[in-house]
Amino acid sequence: MKKAILATKVGMTQIFNEDGTLTPVTVLQAGPCAVTQIKTVENDGYSALQVGFVDKKERIVNKDKNDKKEVIHRHGVNKAQKGHFAKAGVTCKRFVRELKLDNAAEYELGSEIKADIFEAGDRIDVTAISKGKGFQGAIKRHGQHRGPMAHGSKFHRHQGSNGACSSPSRVFKGKGMPGHMGCVRVTVQNLTVVRVDADKNLLLVKGAVPGPKKGLVTIKETTKVEAK
Repeated sequence: MKKAILATKVGMTQIFNEDGTLTPVTVLQAGPCAVTQIKTVENDGYSALQVGFVDKKERIVNKDKNDKKEVIHRHGVNKAQKGHFAKAGVTCKRFVRELKLDNAAEYELGSEIKADIFEAGDRIDVTAISKGKGFQGAIKRHGQHRGPMAHGSKFHRHQGSNGACSSPSRVFKGKGMPGHMGCVRVTVQNLTVVRVDADKNLLLVKGAVPGPKKGLVTIKETTKVEAK
């Protein structure tokens, strides 16, 4: 892997190609990401980059209306994080992630990674946390079938039988049941970069990308190439 970057999801839209065909795309705000640490084989046993994305205030101060005093919230940056960013010579960042790259030694501490590392036509893998759906039934969560919808039926959207009575007299592990849906790490492979706006650090990716708007997205050069 030689190319990777962090991004936030802006939303979806559609564009027209030169031949007039319409393409649905997802707009991603990709970078700029600052290199905060370089992992080497000699020191860490592997080659990787630690990058920071989206500036963050060192401390968040609000004034209490009643006491008229400044209140420092815990959402700022602690001393350890502040020293880590200062050593790299970059401002404090909200998101810090590690990208395992083969060419990590080519980067310098404090340098920036921007959207122009990708080109139109590149194939990428996108990783993000999917949207949370809350507690859902087995039909929506696992795609199971419903029962008869007639008035006499007492079985509509219930799950149905969970297991045999006499043997094995238990429910197998992994049985699809109602429960919490979403909020899991999802990777979509082999998406195509349709357009790159280097000035605004925007990537237009064909199709849908997991996660909500403003959610963090990790973009990597694809590891699998589809046979044409």
